[in-house]
Amino acid sequence: MLLVVDIGNTNITMGFYKDDQLINNYRLNTRFSRTSDEYGVMLSAFMNANNYKAEDIQDVIISSVVPKVNYSFSSSIIKYLNIHPTFVGPGVKTGISVKIEHPSSLGADRLVDAAGAYYTYGGPCIVIDFGTATTYDVVSEKGEFLGGATSAGIGITANALSSMAAQLPEIEISTPDSVIGKNTVKSMQAGIVFGYIGQVEYIVKKIKEEYGENLKVISTGGLGKILYHQTSCIDVYDRELTFKGLKIIYDKNKKKIKNPA
Repeated sequence: MLLVVDIGNTNITMGFYKDDQLINNYRLNTRFSRTSDEYGVMLSAFMNANNYKAEDIQDVIISSVVPKVNYSFSSSIIKYLNIHPTFVGPGVKTGISVKIEHPSSLGADRLVDAAGAYYTYGGPCIVIDFGTATTYDVVSEKGEFLGGATSAGIGITANALSSMAAQLPEIEISTPDSVIGKNTVKSMQAGIVFGYIGQVEYIVKKIKEEYGENLKVISTGGLGKILYHQTSCIDVYDRELTFKGLKIIYDKNKKKIKNPA
């Protein structure tokens, strides 16, 4: 099996591939203070829950935007699985040509999502990832990463309201029945969710004005499903897009990974 891992600012998600089929996935909070043994014990618990053994895992590929976690997490893979993981980064083929200033500054997560969207759904496309931050990226018909836009994620938006305004509570992010709320919670939900939908629709509209109306819009991310059902501007919601991108990149590097120089 192949273990694919996405280390994000809020969560670490892990997926297990058997051949080309994603058979299980798990999520845990990203914490800088965890040791390699803590990550190893959690990984072992996930595997034991499904009767997987360490020897069942042949390779590991990781996308990370949290450098502080990389050492302890990769050490856990080496110690508990006896595998040296591959990190998406310089020297790893992605099948995506990066056409921006300072290509090395592009986050691995955006590159992985771009590969997942392009090789699964084709180009040209807009890739939206509703994560800690929300990113809007454009991939051309030729598989070129042309650039993107970044905004505060919907979770950050909600947290900012409750943390900066003394009388506003923490709330669950969900779609209210009406855009005009009859109480504080409903009012906040309406402003956050419908306001965010407005952001998405406007940014997609502006991108299409610049790059063409034939752009397919692919979205992913934990809270993306809520927004997908509230707007017609998103063509596809794919919760597993990042896993697919990691598997695609792994397959493009398989020979090199198995036979390192």
